[in-house]
Amino acid sequence: MATTYDGATDPGATFQSDKKVIIASSLGTVFEWYDFYLYGLLATYISAQFFSGVNETTGFILALGAFAAGFAVRPFGALVFGRIGDLVGRKNTFLVTMGIMGLSTFSVGLLPSYTSIGVAAPLLLVLLRLLQGLALGGEYGGAATYVAEHAPQHRRGLYTSFIQTTATLGLFAALLVVIGLRYLLGEEAFASWGWRLPFIISILLLGVSLWIRLQLAESPAFQRMKDEGKTSKAPLTEAFARWGNLKIVLIALFGAAMGQAVVWYTGQFYALFFLEKMLKVDGATTNVLMAVALALGTPFFVIFGWLSDKIGRKPIIMAGCALAALTYFPLFGALTQAANPALAAAQAASPITVVSHDADCSVQFDPIGRNKFDSKSCDIAKSFLAKNGVNYTNIEAPAGTVAQVRIGQQTFTAPDPTQVTGAARAAAITAYQGELKGAIAAAGYAAKYDPAGMNTPLVIAILFFMVLLVTAVYGPIAALLVELFPTNIRYTSMSLPYHIGNGWFGGFLPTTAFAMVAATGDIYYGLWYPVVLAVVTLVLGLLFLPETFKRDINA
Repeated sequence: MATTYDGATDPGATFQSDKKVIIASSLGTVFEWYDFYLYGLLATYISAQFFSGVNETTGFILALGAFAAGFAVRPFGALVFGRIGDLVGRKNTFLVTMGIMGLSTFSVGLLPSYTSIGVAAPLLLVLLRLLQGLALGGEYGGAATYVAEHAPQHRRGLYTSFIQTTATLGLFAALLVVIGLRYLLGEEAFASWGWRLPFIISILLLGVSLWIRLQLAESPAFQRMKDEGKTSKAPLTEAFARWGNLKIVLIALFGAAMGQAVVWYTGQFYALFFLEKMLKVDGATTNVLMAVALALGTPFFVIFGWLSDKIGRKPIIMAGCALAALTYFPLFGALTQAANPALAAAQAASPITVVSHDADCSVQFDPIGRNKFDSKSCDIAKSFLAKNGVNYTNIEAPAGTVAQVRIGQQTFTAPDPTQVTGAARAAAITAYQGELKGAIAAAGYAAKYDPAGMNTPLVIAILFFMVLLVTAVYGPIAALLVELFPTNIRYTSMSLPYHIGNGWFGGFLPTTAFAMVAATGDIYYGLWYPVVLAVVTLVLGLLFLPETFKRDINA
């Protein structure tokens, strides 16, 4: 295979060789992301199938939590497979990770539901998500390192940007499969059993992807290092037990990967969940809107990767974090106006408030699903509002106050559990919820959005801008991370900050943000999570992150 070192090229052979490397590496990684993100797209169905033993709000958050479980173990996958990749090579390592990912995804499609095998169902689901996370923790670093080590120095940002498109292309492919099956089967059949098909057919993609990857040779930089006997004997020790390298790992994490991650997951996942859960847009429409935005935005991964070869990685990533922090609150406010103007009008004309003593209220999230939220008056009020995704504000009242819900000029006093018990309490709560439901609907808080009222072009434009921010922070980051570390410990060193950033700070974003919303009643409150972390990355990145685009990674 023709190779390139120090920016020099062999015009007669290198182009075809490099094109094969990029296509094979990217297609395999697209498949892994397709597998991983199917779960996120189908979280609502998975919640109904595997977490049906808890209340609806808690079930959805738990489903997102199981989604996040796959992210939680990604750093451990980075350590395990990063070490193997630095010891034995890039190619064979990411063949193993692909096999684990594919078989785990296929198994999700065959997993019995909660009604069939009880609590074993969610436990097995989480186990499969953990295996997926371990596999992905080893995949990305291998693919990015492999492509970067083939790239000419002056095109490293461009070449690795194709790997950066794979996460979005995988999501896009998953969206198309889900949309197509929902259309072909109908919503009822898809909700019952059709949601399993995207997982099951992934076994075919696994076979194709493995065959493509088997055609590749080892990366030239690693092969040369191996031939010279310079491979690391203890990659983990060299990467993390020596302050010189550990310091760069920490800078890469907090000054780049953390902010990149929260921008990525806000723009491509939280926006999707927000449309469906908060703005009441049906799932099929939400998927189509996001698919259009992704199709428009995906070329910009390559554009920003190319641009980073000209002006540097750092300014583009920092600009993306800054714009995200400045625009998220107005963007999501505008999204509400465009997607569900009736809801926005109701929030303005008839704002909902809960009058209660804060210390008397529970957080509206129960990880074990045993709290029925009926032992305190404010819990009765807030649980109903949280379940229905209704935006409200809190007004502090003296201790012992029976909670009230104010909808515009109307006031509804919750049942007092100290005064009613047993069947009487249950009847009072049912009657109270019926009153609230009627008043909320009368005030314009419709249970579903009105398709005729949606400003579809504006919704797509807002989603596209958020995807554009994703491409700015994500397009150049693979090249940046590769360039920060030496060849003999590169796979290990660059994988860990990437997967802590994306696995922990990014992967837990939907769960954390929705829990923040449930706790406060403010549908926009969860945005503080990505905004604050983007600002932290911006400050630390500007102060400590070095520019790398002119570095020779083979030196």
